[in-house]
Amino acid sequence: MVTLKQVMQARDRISRGIVRTPVIPSNFLSDVTGARVFLKLECLQRLNSFKIRGALNRGMLMTPEERARGLVAASSGNHGAAVSYVANLLGVPANVYVPRGTPEVKTDKIKRYGAALHVEGNGYDEAYSLAVLHSKRTGKVFLDPASDEVAVAGHGTIGLELIEDIPAVDAVLVPVGGGGLITGISTAVRAIRSSVNVVGVQTEACPAMAAALSDNVFYEEFPSEESICDAVTGGIGRLGYESARQCIDYIAVVSEDKVKEAVSELLRRDKVVAEPSGALGAAYLLGSGDRFRGMTVAVVISGGNIEFELLRELMGASPGYGP
Repeated sequence: MVTLKQVMQARDRISRGIVRTPVIPSNFLSDVTGARVFLKLECLQRLNSFKIRGALNRGMLMTPEERARGLVAASSGNHGAAVSYVANLLGVPANVYVPRGTPEVKTDKIKRYGAALHVEGNGYDEAYSLAVLHSKRTGKVFLDPASDEVAVAGHGTIGLELIEDIPAVDAVLVPVGGGGLITGISTAVRAIRSSVNVVGVQTEACPAMAAALSDNVFYEEFPSEESICDAVTGGIGRLGYESARQCIDYIAVVSEDKVKEAVSELLRRDKVVAEPSGALGAAYLLGSGDRFRGMTVAVVISGGNIEFELLRELMGASPGYGP
């Protein structure tokens, strides 16, 4: 289990290498829900994703022997970019496996910082298996953002910032894929303010964590339907699963159409560019009715790496919410 001490140590370790991302009020989502809604903009983090926090924390603790061997990672894009960036920063070799169909806006960032890019596998789970095999074959350090305690502690630094910026927060909404982000955030937030509700949000196309908690089964691999939320498909991490019942109040599952709506309205109303996976919390709020009325709610916008053509398509398709 990750501890508050580990998260605080992570903040000291990585603070000069990351951005303390802003928290802004969302008047639009506040009006829709009757809550006081704030957005934590990890879409403005370095590389436009929260993943740099965990990758940098793990990279800075690599031993000389580990640095000589290098890093390997599986990714839907954002984690791979973070690993490539950190490897370049530390001067170590890195290999990143992504599935076929990974958005170019993400693969370009992986290649920019010098990692060897392997586009293999039909989906995240296949890419993950290939990366694990590479690690076993070569001895390179496999950096898993959902199961590596050091990486998850890095993600948890978001929680420290949230509590400092929104001391009276009642609920935090977090996108869930492998579970590393919500585990880290909840560890920090609940250690300081135990009454906070921590809610995970998944797409209906791949509700792996929701199914795992319902079935009491660790789904390391999980089938995914075609999804706009490429960053949160596939199975879950062991650490995320083992921590979930202590860290998560419940998992909300939202439709793909609601996610598309959220991406469009975040840009239209709040001038925030969010990738679909990063907009899951906002998507849940759009359909939540009065559930959060009168509460102070933080929504983690976990990433902003979206292809321009997709963003333009979604902006044209959104029905909007009036003037």
